[in-house]
Amino acid sequence: MAATLQRSAEAGDRRRGTPYQSAMSMLTFSVNRAGKSLPAGRRDVLERAKDELRAAFGRN
Repeated sequence: MAATLQRSAEAGDRRRGTPYQSAMSMLTFSVNRAGKSLPAGRRDVLERAKDELRAAFGRN
């Protein structure tokens, strides 16, 4: 999931910030949009994807 977001953020032309900011924003939007109805397992997957995204962009 992190690799897909990274690829999408780097390929996109319509962004204001850096590709890292764009990718993290997309992921955060997904978590926030689901709200409390997001199952715990899915939330864990998305939180791990954030860590993988940080590592992919070298931001540990």
